[in-house]
Amino acid sequence: MKKTLLAATVSASLSASVAQATTLYDQEGTQFDIYGRIAMGIAGGGPEFDSAGNEVDDGTEFVDVYSRLGFRMSHDVTSDLSAFGRLEWRFTGDERNTDQGFNEIRQGYIGLASKQYGTVQAGNFDSLYYQFVSAPFDVYLDRGLLFNATGLQSRGDSIGYYTPELNGFTSFVQLKQYSERGSTPAEQSEEGEVIAAQGGVHYQQGPFKVGFGAVENVVRGGGNGEMLYGLIGSYALSDQLTMRLGAETQDNSATYGGGFETLGLGGTYTTGPWAFTADYYNVDRDESEESSAWAAGAYYKVSSAFDVFVELADGDAPSVRQESTANRTYWLSGARYHF
Repeated sequence: MKKTLLAATVSASLSASVAQATTLYDQEGTQFDIYGRIAMGIAGGGPEFDSAGNEVDDGTEFVDVYSRLGFRMSHDVTSDLSAFGRLEWRFTGDERNTDQGFNEIRQGYIGLASKQYGTVQAGNFDSLYYQFVSAPFDVYLDRGLLFNATGLQSRGDSIGYYTPELNGFTSFVQLKQYSERGSTPAEQSEEGEVIAAQGGVHYQQGPFKVGFGAVENVVRGGGNGEMLYGLIGSYALSDQLTMRLGAETQDNSATYGGGFETLGLGGTYTTGPWAFTADYYNVDRDESEESSAWAAGAYYKVSSAFDVFVELADGDAPSVRQESTANRTYWLSGARYHF
């Protein structure tokens, strides 16, 4: 199916920025690209209480919407093998204070890619579970994704491998190390050195794609020490309408809790320069009541490099509910320039 005009607009993933990349050098098998985006908006609403039950200000604010700047490099070693690298920063574009400038190295990794043997990469990169499983639901610029995203047991000290596509199938595996090297006995954690593993398989055939993954969601990485599983897919019913469906679950830990079952259903509809998204989630947490959440967005492509948007998201999480007030809907409106 042909790509729609808003393929980059409705995606919050890095691929949207890379699609706008400008090649600075391309000679003798070596290529060097620069890419990025500057995004500004106004946000408001959301929970009136934080997870600890403290009342917080939910008024409007001028915000940076995940602006970034990056470089992508590649070099052909042979006709089958290429070396590549990527470096990307996130910066706060709406603040003058230089301390709020480049505030995160979002990507920083190198690797080798072979059409015959697959791809291996190491460093700081998006979770392969996200790339091959949960990415179909990552269509919002800010809030709205309830499945696990880019940082799941990844982003630093990681090595990953995925196979070439064979009859629609791609398999992946990733390891992330939490090291205690150089730490004094007082600084060391109870878990010590930890290796968090993840893996799975992705299948794509025409308009249909689905991914299954399993992640060892260790405590050192913000998990509860239990395995996390996800089965998420999408189907393009036409050039304009794509539907997505997914499920994610994790066992409850006797020490850390954190067990849940999440079901998600959503879709994206495009027409001309417009795109519209809507998603609904049902979340059944083992240690609290069942709840629902929803998100919706509208996006307008002014040009190939400039778009405007508005998003709504209601997390409806029990941890931020109060008896005297219902959880308020978060909203965000703004514009982005891609380069």
